Amino acid sequence: MNKDRIEGSFEQAKGKVKEVAGKATGDTKLEAEGKTQKVAGKIQNTVGGMKDAAKEAVDD
Repeated sequence: MNKDRIEGSFEQAKGKVKEVAGKATGDTKLEAEGKTQKVAGKIQNTVGGMKDAAKEAVDD
């Protein structure tokens, strides 16, 4: 597991917290920011996964 996957998972978690807080308080801006952060985290996590797969393919 590389740095991108770890950071991506962390960003997803932070985004989820913001999204839930935004929903709970009726703050649509915070909710949208959380959703955006979750998507960015998913993308970063996917990139990390692709890097891991490429590294494993090269190592084999």
